[in-house]
Amino acid sequence: MLAHERLCALYGAPFRFFSVKDPLSELVSAILSHRTKNADSHRAYQQLTAALPSWEQVRDAPTAEVEALISPCTWPEQKAPRIQAVLQELTARLDGQLSLPRLTEQLTTLPVPEARSWLETLPGVGPKTSAATLLFSTLRRPAMPVDSHHHRVAQRLGLIGPKVGTEASHALLEALLPTDWDAQQVYDHHEALMFHGQKCCYFRSPACGRCVMLDVCPTGQQLRGSQAASAA
Repeated sequence: MLAHERLCALYGAPFRFFSVKDPLSELVSAILSHRTKNADSHRAYQQLTAALPSWEQVRDAPTAEVEALISPCTWPEQKAPRIQAVLQELTARLDGQLSLPRLTEQLTTLPVPEARSWLETLPGVGPKTSAATLLFSTLRRPAMPVDSHHHRVAQRLGLIGPKVGTEASHALLEALLPTDWDAQQVYDHHEALMFHGQKCCYFRSPACGRCVMLDVCPTGQQLRGSQAASAA
């Protein structure tokens, strides 16, 4: 893929995995991170795990206490009961124990699409959270999450249609990846497109003049053409 090759070269792939969390911890972290700045979701996660060191304690604590602990993230009043519902459902699925070894075995044994489907039947877990749990955690499985930056770059490059939402984009963008890619290659692809959205392909006023994808970007070509016509 041309975008993968150019953007990975530009931003210095391969990238080091940022997380060393186990899959259960990554699952909770991913829920906290939804529509939340990284620094705030990190603070919420740290406060939660410092006060309630085991996930059984988080599961069984008063919901108001969990909500207060995760207050730095957006919508703590929604995320606190959701996290507890996920932990309760996992306990039921894992024969009454919130067992990390059994969860790890479940998510490792299943093929990636099935592991994602299994996760996405948990309360409030969508494609981004399922992919993040598999890829970012110590499982290191090749499932690709799509964040807002990645989604914007993909749309502007014409990889997906202009009306395709972030959730729907996961299956479409993953289908474009080579089937033999390992977790590192999938992670590099995600990170490279995300970095490009953060550093060049801005939501407002994208820096098309210095974009390495300009020659193959229909949106960039259109914007540059409009600017040239306005200057004439």
